[in-house]
Amino acid sequence: MAAALAVLIFVVAFFLIATERADKVKTVLIAAGLMAVLGLIPGEQVFFSPHEGIDWNVIFLLLGMMIIVGVVKQTGLFDYLAIWSAKRSRGRPYRLMVMLMLITAVASPFLDNVTIIMLVAPVTVVVCKRLGIAAQPFLIAEVLAANIGGAATLIGDPPNIIIASRAGLTFNDFLAHMAPIVVLTFAVFVLMTRLLFRSALRTDPGSVEAVMALQERRAIRDPKLLVRSLVVLAGVILGFCLHGIVHVSPSVIALIGAGAMVLVSGLDIGDILHEVEWPTLVFFMGLFVMVAGLVHTGVIAALGAAAIDLVGHDYFLAATALVFGSALLGAFVDNIPYTATMAPVVEGLVAGAPDPATGRSLWWAFALGADFGGNGTAVAASANVVALGIAARAGQRISFWQFTRYGILVTLVSTTMAWIYVWLRYF
Repeated sequence: MAAALAVLIFVVAFFLIATERADKVKTVLIAAGLMAVLGLIPGEQVFFSPHEGIDWNVIFLLLGMMIIVGVVKQTGLFDYLAIWSAKRSRGRPYRLMVMLMLITAVASPFLDNVTIIMLVAPVTVVVCKRLGIAAQPFLIAEVLAANIGGAATLIGDPPNIIIASRAGLTFNDFLAHMAPIVVLTFAVFVLMTRLLFRSALRTDPGSVEAVMALQERRAIRDPKLLVRSLVVLAGVILGFCLHGIVHVSPSVIALIGAGAMVLVSGLDIGDILHEVEWPTLVFFMGLFVMVAGLVHTGVIAALGAAAIDLVGHDYFLAATALVFGSALLGAFVDNIPYTATMAPVVEGLVAGAPDPATGRSLWWAFALGADFGGNGTAVAASANVVALGIAARAGQRISFWQFTRYGILVTLVSTTMAWIYVWLRYF
């Protein structure tokens, strides 16, 4: 009964979010409240359980990076980069899109995909405004590229960190097993964007001439603050790259960086906090609680156990189920709590494998499905939600279905390629 009630609340809330018949923040708060009030998740676990409640690491990572980006924005750096990008692409939309996607995909494996979206999205909004074109297709393409590129390393996508911890996998293991298919998938995705966004790849010649005449250096409003903020930002990025060595979580590094940024900026704290995407943070909290209701009532675990019973000792069938099943389920719940919940189920399946190589192939199938499934819908990954929040704040609103109709197609192609890769390499 509890499981059925949790599913009902989740499905109704997801329907309202997908159809945009109600404000998404209000929807998740009401759904989360119902989960707690009806006892579908104990109240204390909402705040303190690492697997059945709000993931504070994600929330504080986002908060810290929003503060950092808010300070950097005051320097004029995003305007500088926007003009520079527009001039280097000579105002050609597809060339600009490829340039921004390449930057995003190359950076995502070394930063997490949420962080890189928070850094690149503001630049994208500004450059599109300068060129007089809609920013939505570019933002969607960048998010899809970030979710693909982030799959290449242990630190590039949060599900990978969870899987590495559970399976005992190293940074080099991810590079060796995930990077090859990620590079190939990204190359195919770049070709796909020419068709997916062809109607949006037009610009006004007059706007291009105006941008080409601009001097990007004049966009920098506060050179001294720019130098100080870049030093802090470099330290934060270095911390992200070394967090596994220094054993400090990315969320703590982001908060330390945010404090340092506030300290060196000398700006009014009210002005800085005004740049924080509070609705996005609240939406995440509610979404985590909604998913926790499915976890606590055993819905997710039951689906995983059913999958194990179905595949039996056919490990290629198990790998197939993990690739496509993770992509499908991960499209409807954020892939971070999904991965945390399913990891023990996969571990049980791996324990019965006839040899270590076969067992590890299941972890790679699970990782590829969870990572690539993050493109499935507008709420399937943290980077998606963040990008939609930035777009809405800039007056370039992206609807749930505007994102999802591209995401579903890209997920179908990428997971099919991942499945073929798993088959050829491991079976």
